[in-house]
Amino acid sequence: MEEDVELQPAMSTGTGAAPELSAVVVPLLKGVIYRDSAGPLWNALYSLQARVRDYVAVLGLELAMDEAEGYAFLRSRTSLADDPDESPGTKSPRLITRRPLSFHVSLLLALLRKKLAEFDAGGGDTRLVLSRDQIVELVRVFLPTQSNEARLVDQIDAHLTKIVDLGFLRRLKPASGGAGGQASFEVRRILKAFVDAQWLAEFDARLEGYRAHLQTGSGSATDE
Repeated sequence: MEEDVELQPAMSTGTGAAPELSAVVVPLLKGVIYRDSAGPLWNALYSLQARVRDYVAVLGLELAMDEAEGYAFLRSRTSLADDPDESPGTKSPRLITRRPLSFHVSLLLALLRKKLAEFDAGGGDTRLVLSRDQIVELVRVFLPTQSNEARLVDQIDAHLTKIVDLGFLRRLKPASGGAGGQASFEVRRILKAFVDAQWLAEFDARLEGYRAHLQTGSGSATDE
């Protein structure tokens, strides 16, 4: 599994783009726009999305916008990102680069994606919130047995911090999460865009691969 990492936090749109278009494109170049936290910006993007698509296409990017889930972001155009006919010397430069995630982060993302699918199938609230203890239990069955519980939790905390940084989890304030000040996290729905339905359909087979990987005692990075 790979993450898309922004190389430049912002770019000049000084090529004649209208001010209102720049006001939408620049935040997109900085990261994800969420409807629930950026209502006016989301509305502007919705009305300008055709122009935004045309504009970012010049940069080799495409707009991924999910109106039902309420998020939008930029990614490298599929036709350019993995074109086998382009030689290394002729490939278009990428504004978004990919970096491999560690095995354990990939595993945790897979488990969170499955949990989100199960949550959606249950039809209730639209926000999936999990406590740290619940996440630990999700992962525990796939990790080698160890007597040092504190060390295990510390390791999972490090993975959770990475996933928060990637934008797939949002750390909630204690008052918004579980009782007793326990750390809680909202699973961001943008995870569905990176771990799609086809990938999820192969989840059981992938978990068997994860189990086999763990039984070998290897925990190195994976390029999935």
